[in-house]
Amino acid sequence: MSGFPCRLRYLAGLHEGRLHLLLPLNRTLGSGPPPIPPCSGSTATLRPCSSRAGSAMNIFDRKMKRRQKNWASSIPGSERYDYLKEEVGSRIVDRVFDIVRTFPVALDIGCGKGHIAEHLNKDTVQKLFQVDIAENVLKHPVETEIPTYRILADEEFLPFKENTFDLVLSSLSLHWVNDLPRAFKLINYSLKPDGVFIGAMMGGETLYELRCSLQLAELEREGGFAPHISPFTAVTDLGNLLEQAGFNMLTVDIDEIVVNYPGIFEVMEDLRGMGESNCAWSRKPLLHRDTMLAAAAIYKEMYGNDDGSVPATFQILYMIGWKPHESQAKPAQRGSATLSIGDLGKMSELITKKNKEF
Repeated sequence: MSGFPCRLRYLAGLHEGRLHLLLPLNRTLGSGPPPIPPCSGSTATLRPCSSRAGSAMNIFDRKMKRRQKNWASSIPGSERYDYLKEEVGSRIVDRVFDIVRTFPVALDIGCGKGHIAEHLNKDTVQKLFQVDIAENVLKHPVETEIPTYRILADEEFLPFKENTFDLVLSSLSLHWVNDLPRAFKLINYSLKPDGVFIGAMMGGETLYELRCSLQLAELEREGGFAPHISPFTAVTDLGNLLEQAGFNMLTVDIDEIVVNYPGIFEVMEDLRGMGESNCAWSRKPLLHRDTMLAAAAIYKEMYGNDDGSVPATFQILYMIGWKPHESQAKPAQRGSATLSIGDLGKMSELITKKNKEF
């Protein structure tokens, strides 16, 4: 990685629903070998709950994820890896600003350094509690004008009473939770009636270029492949999970952020710097050198850009859910309509006929 912070250049507007973020191609690697992170050779991704290997709802090693996040936040110049989390944090806050109300007490789950908090203002949120599993990230918060209280706790086991918060936020954290249905229920439990949950997590198409390149390289060089990209939650499941957790008035939408890198090694380096390396129990700890070189060549051949860079796609799933309250709008009862769809067609014909008469 270069010795200077990554400076992102935003292409004007959205292209086919994607916002492209470009990293400089002329960045140089440091003279010495990079520091070894807790999980070397594995790369990132997602899907849902405990911390012992074995059970069907125990996909991720949560202790490993804590070590990865602590390591990532402690390396010199760690802020140069924050570009994705800053971008998604700002998009979550945009959704908060769409709700015209003030939230007295809010919670940020998996807050990291505070990439949501830095975009909020005290006119919208009066008090913010920040929770993260990694103690180091809580020691390096970004500045915010809101009174904040940082708590070391696991996102899977929120230690809050019922009806505590007016607003719950989460950015790029819940995809590492083992029991996602339970996490959603705890969020709903901690919300006050008519409180809202706004979150973002990575979706199933995240890093598909990297995943395919590694699989093809391992098949070619080793005769089989192991998972190097963690399992992600499908967008089709997200709405059902939120509804089962007790939320209503649901909104789920998808964004794709494409970041261009010099090559596969820079992709994997930045994932480690983000604290987004794979922590699945089934992960393969190391990749052979020949396999990595083959994967780099396949990546450039299959997905490379004309300028020599390679794209990495991050599919972001955004979700909004409200805790039920009697003041909320409810669907009309079946059969209560006074006008049928067939009547609407007749009205249209009558209007057209009268217009012709005039």
